Amino acid sequence: MKRLLLLSTLISFLSAQSLFALTGREIIDKSENLAKPKSAKSKVSMKITKGGTVMDKEFLLFQKTIGGDDKVLITFTKPTQIKVLTHTHKNGEDDQWLRLSSGKVKRLVGGDKGGSFVQSHLTYEDLESRDIDNYDYKNLGDASVSGQACYMVEAIKKSGTKTYDKNILYVRKNDYVIVKVDFFQKGKLFKYMENKDIKTIDGIVTPMKIIVTMADQSGKTEMNVEKVIYNTDIEDSKFSKEALR
Repeated sequence: MKRLLLLSTLISFLSAQSLFALTGREIIDKSENLAKPKSAKSKVSMKITKGGTVMDKEFLLFQKTIGGDDKVLITFTKPTQIKVLTHTHKNGEDDQWLRLSSGKVKRLVGGDKGGSFVQSHLTYEDLESRDIDNYDYKNLGDASVSGQACYMVEAIKKSGTKTYDKNILYVRKNDYVIVKVDFFQKGKLFKYMENKDIKTIDGIVTPMKIIVTMADQSGKTEMNVEKVIYNTDIEDSKFSKEALR
């Protein structure tokens, strides 16, 4: 009887664990609910490695929430004067413009967004916002990333531009911070992004180093946040299309 009782207790415990396990969407909701700034200014250095070639770039990033939409301006200070402006929208696709070194401004649409961002291993689509309602989520179970206990969540986009078949997000269990993202194309791992040296600055969780590595090890892009200031005054006009010229 004691063995039977023990077995019954174990089965009940395992059933309860399964019953109360977080769904993929619940995990992402908790990550999404982490504190976010109303505005931000940051200076970022970028190192792009392709084969034996290394390119060093620097840019300033300005972000502000205006009328419920996030607006982001990336201005390169080295080696060119390229600018990228992104306006997010709760409903519909984001608007995105590229200012070339020549001063010409180009609106990015459709397939343009799958192109390489300044020769890096990021695409313009990678720079866009993510509406969590536009994805289906599934909790794939537990994983470990650099010794950190994580949830592994599959995210598949419902509609719109699809550069990737799916993403797998690794969400740290102790604070719901995303520490890694796998990107799949044609059913195979295409590249992965790692958030490292994660700090809390003015209550905002901030990865100070972001590394995007190609799955075939053909190259990687490393970005280091040299300086960041949150909730600072930035004029709305800075994020207008006209300001790109």
